[in-house]
Amino acid sequence: MRADQKVQGEGPSYLFFAKLPERQIRRYEQGLREALPGIRLSFAGEAEEAGRLIPDAEVLMAFGPALNDRLIAAGRRLKWIQALGTGVDGIVDQPSLGPEVIISNMRGIHGPPMAEAALSAMLCLARSVPRLLRNQGQQRWDRFASQTLSGSTLAIVGSGSIAAYLAPICKALGMTVLGISAAPRPVPGFDHMYSRKQAGDAVARADFVLLLVPSTHETRNLVDGAFIERMKRTAFLINLARGSVVHEAALLAALQQGRIAGAYLDTFVTEPLPPGHPFWQLDNVVIAPHAAGMFNGYADAALPILVENIRLYQRGATTDMINLVRHP
Repeated sequence: MRADQKVQGEGPSYLFFAKLPERQIRRYEQGLREALPGIRLSFAGEAEEAGRLIPDAEVLMAFGPALNDRLIAAGRRLKWIQALGTGVDGIVDQPSLGPEVIISNMRGIHGPPMAEAALSAMLCLARSVPRLLRNQGQQRWDRFASQTLSGSTLAIVGSGSIAAYLAPICKALGMTVLGISAAPRPVPGFDHMYSRKQAGDAVARADFVLLLVPSTHETRNLVDGAFIERMKRTAFLINLARGSVVHEAALLAALQQGRIAGAYLDTFVTEPLPPGHPFWQLDNVVIAPHAAGMFNGYADAALPILVENIRLYQRGATTDMINLVRHP
């Protein structure tokens, strides 16, 4: 990583902080420098590198979960933070973040990859792929019947752009799709919408419960013991949202005791998930490394938003920037 690489010149100093494969970093750098000649751009892949560079930065581009309050506090010149993902947790919830700092995100580019991740998670659980892999490792020929998505009911917690993209696909597969939202409204592809207060009624019908909500004060521990108790014993929980949305101790107990059939977990309260954590030991859990939204073309999808927002920022047209996020 070229932590000390900068282009000298006039204008704001931009810091790109992300721990990504070098090929992806090069793609971001190439795209930004070609579209914005003379941009004063630095890169950091580790928090220590970012900490050395942040005091000079006016603009920070980063994934929210990688940030901390110490880094934000050190960014005394910060005027804008561009989240490289959709979630802004780790940014808007930092005590040292000033109300004057502009926040924007990458909303709108995750529909297809996240929908495919949700479908692969459901198929993995329905087709008992972990069991197949265990049998393969033991060279064991064990035929068994699998669940189908057709005829199953999916409850999606969250009704944003990803859910709206996914729901019609699930309908085409023959699924019944229920939505749970803070502000229920008709959404194409959903058979019925429920408020969060009615969540228990929705999950009681579901064979799969998919979490797609952001991490906020209102969604913290949304999936608690009472929520899980309403789920069928044959149902699966899929978390592609944030670890804080789930009360992990309650979920662990339910999985250990067989109160639900299993879970596919892509996000956790502590990441990376520590070695020795009980989730690693469970046969009815599939663990993914917070990768549902990652795909080979991510940089190419993100660059148009980055470039346009930087151009608008440089012109002073900050109210016209794409995907502005209000402070809570």
